[in-house]
Amino acid sequence: MYGTKVKSDQLKEFLEHIFTENDKRQGPGTPVCIWGSHGLGKTHIAQAFAKERGWQFRDIPVAQFEEMGDLHGMPEKVDPTPEAPNSGDEYTYFYPPDWVPTEEGPGLILLDDFNRADDRILRGIMQLLQNFELTSWKLPPKWQIVCTANPEGGDYSVTPLDDAMLTRMIHVSLSFDAKEWAKWADSAGLDKRGISFILNRPETVTFKRTTPRTLEQFFRQIENIDNLENNLELVQMLGMGTLDDVTVGDFLNFIRDDLTSLIDPEEILSVDDFSKIEERLKEIGTDDKGNRRIDRLSTICSRMLICLTRENYEAGSTDEKNLCSFLKSENLPKDLKVGLAMDISRNGSELIRGMLRSDTAVASMLLEAM
Repeated sequence: MYGTKVKSDQLKEFLEHIFTENDKRQGPGTPVCIWGSHGLGKTHIAQAFAKERGWQFRDIPVAQFEEMGDLHGMPEKVDPTPEAPNSGDEYTYFYPPDWVPTEEGPGLILLDDFNRADDRILRGIMQLLQNFELTSWKLPPKWQIVCTANPEGGDYSVTPLDDAMLTRMIHVSLSFDAKEWAKWADSAGLDKRGISFILNRPETVTFKRTTPRTLEQFFRQIENIDNLENNLELVQMLGMGTLDDVTVGDFLNFIRDDLTSLIDPEEILSVDDFSKIEERLKEIGTDDKGNRRIDRLSTICSRMLICLTRENYEAGSTDEKNLCSFLKSENLPKDLKVGLAMDISRNGSELIRGMLRSDTAVASMLLEAM
């Protein structure tokens, strides 16, 4: 793969900068190529980027193009125009394909999985990447081009790109981050037990059969199964149909270990008597042999951060008091508490930061960490 490895939020900043610079030019801009494994969310990020800004969007599956006409358009003989009937003999005109935009942007053309296209199609795309036009048509002003590509190598059936193709684009490689995925999954309404599982076991995302895409499929299938432990056989069948065997085994162990019942952040923030939460944190934070389970406590902290940094978060009457109590809990290791407080301070709203400053002990914790 090519370019710096970035997370999804970094990728959006990267695209924003390049497209802003492209718009400043008099001529064509520079396309972006996003590299990454299958199911990582490359297409979704590009589509969401356009939607968030109210841009027009065209998803072009160039890997499905079989003829050059799919790219250039279809030729047709045209008579001289009525305005110039004696201008000469008939000529050939290429009608652009229907996927080519005709209205001025801003807009984004996504050439999806473009290095899976036939080599002939890739050679035809070179002029489009260089000049934002082909011999038969050109993109209207304020349109941007993004390509997505899978890594070259034995794991993917792709067409290798030569230097002439590579140098027509700016490259970046998308990487998986469990916390960012969990933030997206929370906003998409995925099963909270599935979110806790990935936060607890991020290494299970192997990018063979277990990808963000297949995890979403699986978690959508189990969301209406209230008691997973009583339906292990069904859960296993659903998992084996979508995920790697090892991931399925880990998820079943996750269920048997009763980690699906980790405390929800909403429950922590709304409880009337925080001592009840302290008791559960103490219980969850140790296993049957008395060993400390930092992984469980870390998952609870990660989900708390996601909850507090949602765009639609609204503080309840007990949120401030309980959040501060949570950050001072003796049942949470200091590094988890400090890390969570810092993340909330950096990523939360002014309302959230005010909640942290309201408690002297929490405020001191932040100052010491800075």
